[in-house]
Amino acid sequence: MRFKLTIEYDGGPFQGWQRLAEGQSVQGAIEDAVEKLTGVRSEVIGSGRTDSGVHAYGQVAHADIEKPFAADRLRDALNAHLRPHPISVLKAEVAAPDFHARFDAKRRAYVYNVLCRRAPLTVQRGFTWRVPRALDIDAMNQAAQRLIGNHDFTTFRYVHCQAKSPVKTLDVASVRGAEDWASFSFEARSFLHRQVRSMVGTLVEVGLGELTPDDVADALASADRSRCGPVAPPDGLYLVRVDY
Repeated sequence: MRFKLTIEYDGGPFQGWQRLAEGQSVQGAIEDAVEKLTGVRSEVIGSGRTDSGVHAYGQVAHADIEKPFAADRLRDALNAHLRPHPISVLKAEVAAPDFHARFDAKRRAYVYNVLCRRAPLTVQRGFTWRVPRALDIDAMNQAAQRLIGNHDFTTFRYVHCQAKSPVKTLDVASVRGAEDWASFSFEARSFLHRQVRSMVGTLVEVGLGELTPDDVADALASADRSRCGPVAPPDGLYLVRVDY
């Protein structure tokens, strides 16, 4: 049976979603749990990769399980075998035999959280980017609107990105917040490697008054990676939803 899994995880201890020859990965930990449960090594295919340190509230994956399981029992059994990893299978659902977590995805939604304060983080350390100055929310939101649409996102593309094309369609880009926090939202069918973190880093430069919304539009149009601002750290990034 093919199951669709909705997964939450703290990306801090992992080198990302994708299984690696060395080091811990979220995919590898879940595949280990499946093997412990069924005695068979099965591939767990996610909707997409998340980088080292990036978190998820709503990653989606699929797996083929040879033994018959009720969906809720599979969820609970996998969670038991995932301990003590900070990974939780929120939901397991029987899926169509041809369902594919990656290729069938219509939209992916990410949120990036920033806390504006001078003092170091404690409770939110590893889960939020600390910026030591207040940010101009309106200016960042205006700049974010310049990113919406179908564009060549080379400026916001990691140099080692393996995507065949830098052209993507960004459906949603918005910023909300107050004096001491900011939350960035982005939605698209797919993203380039580190695209969200690159866009957030540049938008924060706008919030700090170092760039203007017009500068962001010009940087995007230039298709020049050197025009990208500092890349935001992974701590504040969350994959929150995948639509099918």
